[in-house]
Amino acid sequence: MTEKLNKIISRLRNYTTSELCDGAVDYHTMDYHIRRQVSAQNIVGPAFTINPPKGISGIIPDAILQAEEGDVLVVAGQGFGAGSYWGDHRSICANMKGLAGIVIDGAFRDLKGCQEAGFPVFARNVTPGSADKAREGELNVPVICGGVKVCPGDLIIGDCNGVLVIKPEDAEAIMERADAKIKAEQYTIRQMKETGEILPRVIRP
Repeated sequence: MTEKLNKIISRLRNYTTSELCDGAVDYHTMDYHIRRQVSAQNIVGPAFTINPPKGISGIIPDAILQAEEGDVLVVAGQGFGAGSYWGDHRSICANMKGLAGIVIDGAFRDLKGCQEAGFPVFARNVTPGSADKAREGELNVPVICGGVKVCPGDLIIGDCNGVLVIKPEDAEAIMERADAKIKAEQYTIRQMKETGEILPRVIRP
């Protein structure tokens, strides 16, 4: 990652996905069923995309090896939940590689083992069975994950509210607008405390 991108990612960690949505002109959030499943740690990082055939996970180990430190794996699993794309062994490997997290449009398994590994997992569901291990699919290509187009290098932000996708070139403007909204909310709260008036709509100074 470039020094500029590292600085942007570091700044993005200070915002919730909700705040960043407020700052985005047109926000792109993944389907609400894709949610935090393992670790309370938020994720922020460039997308390393994985496009497997539905229900087939054998290419994902290659993605772990090829992705760079700080990347977020994005699995375009087409909502497949009857078998798992991910498990505790892959979490251990991803932690060793220094990856930031994984977002799966589908299922994972080994919940207890994944929790012990501590690697952040966002997914639709947990299931005990494994997906097919055929080594098929594509890596680092544009994909659709949770109804959102994700290109390699797009920034993935995940927290307790959900998963947001933004273009790196848009990040600074989004944060600037988010800051303006945050300041307006803080101003509104101060006004309520000072006057006792209830202001359910945010006002700007």
